[in-house]
Amino acid sequence: MRTFAIGDIHGGLKALIQVLNKIEVKDEDTLIFVGDYVDGWSESAQVIQFLIELSENINCVFIKGNHDVWCEEWLRSSDVNPTWYMHGGKETIESYEGISENDKKVHLNFFKNMPLYYLDNKNRLFLHAGFTSMHGVEKEVFETTFYFDRTLWEMALTMDKQIEKDSVIYPNRLKHYKEIYIGHTPTINFKVDVPMNAINVWNIDTGAAFTGKLSVVNVDTKDVFQSDNLPNLYPNEQGRNTF
Repeated sequence: MRTFAIGDIHGGLKALIQVLNKIEVKDEDTLIFVGDYVDGWSESAQVIQFLIELSENINCVFIKGNHDVWCEEWLRSSDVNPTWYMHGGKETIESYEGISENDKKVHLNFFKNMPLYYLDNKNRLFLHAGFTSMHGVEKEVFETTFYFDRTLWEMALTMDKQIEKDSVIYPNRLKHYKEIYIGHTPTINFKVDVPMNAINVWNIDTGAAFTGKLSVVNVDTKDVFQSDNLPNLYPNEQGRNTF
C-alpha cells in the first residue's frame, strides 16, 4: 500500500487529473489532501465533485484549508466574504453556476466533514497550515490556527539542521511527530518549484494557485510527481495571479 500527500489544488482539476494519472492510483493506495481545493482556477466546483466520486473507490483523507472554510460558509449561508471574494472566491462562485441545489448540499456536507488534521499510524501529521501548541495538535487552542498559521513553516525554515532533538532549544512542537506535511505557503515564494523539506516539516504547496505546479509526494519514498504549470493548463485564465 502506498500513501501520497497532495498539495493545494485551488480549482485546477486538469492538474489534479494529470498528477493522479502519473502516480497511477491503485485501489489499495491512500491519498491525503492537505486542503485548499477551491479558489483560483475555473473548476473549483468540479474539483469537489471529482474528489467526492474519487473517494467512493479510493481511501482518501480530505483536510480542510482556509479557502475551504470560506467556501463552506458561502454554501451554507450565501454570504460572500469580501476577503474570500478577492482571493479566488469570485472564480469559485462562477464555477457553481449550473450546479444543482442538491449537489451544493452534497458539497456542503463534504466540506463540513473535513478534519482539520490527520495523524497516521506511523506518527506522520498532515494539516493545512500549522499549529502553535508546544503540546501538539490536540492541545491547540484556536482551530483557525490549523488553516491560517505560517509560524510552523517559518520556524522550520530558520532552524539549523544540526540542532539535536534533545537540545533545550529544539522546538517542542516538532518533537511529537515523525514528519509533518503542510500546504498553505507556496514554495514559489522562496523561488522553489518543488516540495521543500525543513527539519521534519514538508511543505507540498508548490504554487498551483499561481504560476506553479500541483505536487504529489509519496510519503514513504519521497518521490515527487508534478503537473504542468497551471497557467499552461488554463492559458485563458489568471488564477490568483495579479498580472
